[in-house]
Amino acid sequence: MINQNYKLKSNIIMPKLGLGTWQVGRYKDKFNDEVKSIKYALENGYKLIDTAEMYDDAEIVLSEALKNSDTKREDIFIVSKIYPHNANANNFFTSLENSLQRINTNYLDMYLLHWRGGANIKEVVALMEEAKKKCLIKSWGVSNFDIDDMIELKNIEYGNRCECNQVLYHLHSRGIDFSLSEYLEKENIALMTYCPLAQNGDLGYKLLENKVLKKIAKKHNATSSQIALSFIMSFENRIVIPKSTNKNHILENKKSENIILDNEDIEEINKEFPRPNIKTHLDIV
Repeated sequence: MINQNYKLKSNIIMPKLGLGTWQVGRYKDKFNDEVKSIKYALENGYKLIDTAEMYDDAEIVLSEALKNSDTKREDIFIVSKIYPHNANANNFFTSLENSLQRINTNYLDMYLLHWRGGANIKEVVALMEEAKKKCLIKSWGVSNFDIDDMIELKNIEYGNRCECNQVLYHLHSRGIDFSLSEYLEKENIALMTYCPLAQNGDLGYKLLENKVLKKIAKKHNATSSQIALSFIMSFENRIVIPKSTNKNHILENKKSENIILDNEDIEEINKEFPRPNIKTHLDIV
């Protein structure tokens, strides 16, 4: 079985598989079904839920799911993200408090700057550290930061306390493996990957129809999506947060933790989906 947790530099334990909530809560007629799907995930072993103030009412959906579940708050690792235009002294704590109220919790396990935008990084770091002192968040990080951004962040006072960078990553989008992923691993920073299944293969790549993935999946009595997730989680510091409101897919993704790829599998996947040999722009959806 894959190691299901990653120890952050602060010694906080972060699950390596979670549930993404992008676009959850957008359509009111789906609200009850989405609450049930998150509740189902919680009841079937999911310990990490990723959300954001940007995701419409996803935080409210999560709140309702927690309310209707027997899952204890302290057993769940909740991540939310702040807009860059709110990541300043005037708006930071209002945004954070609003997220806490929508989720109906006293704290976040991790708070991320959603993307760099026009945010003053030095100010953001100071605000994140203040939020930690107030026990409103346990850890903090960034999202959609490339290697130059991460190096700049490290050189800011307390910037080395960043514990996570959430970026787009799947087998057809391995640009971060040129330099960013190695840097994050060296700095003991979690690499949280969104769209790890290329949005169910819909990003124009037909990822899940790939013959190599299908071949390896057959060998392990698994699915292509499970192999793709297992490959990412085989790296020590990589977290996957596939979004799904389909109960079958939610359970299928969870079972990817039970698949251990051997060296031959890894070699075949790397050959089919090679690491880049040149620097490319950070892929963002």
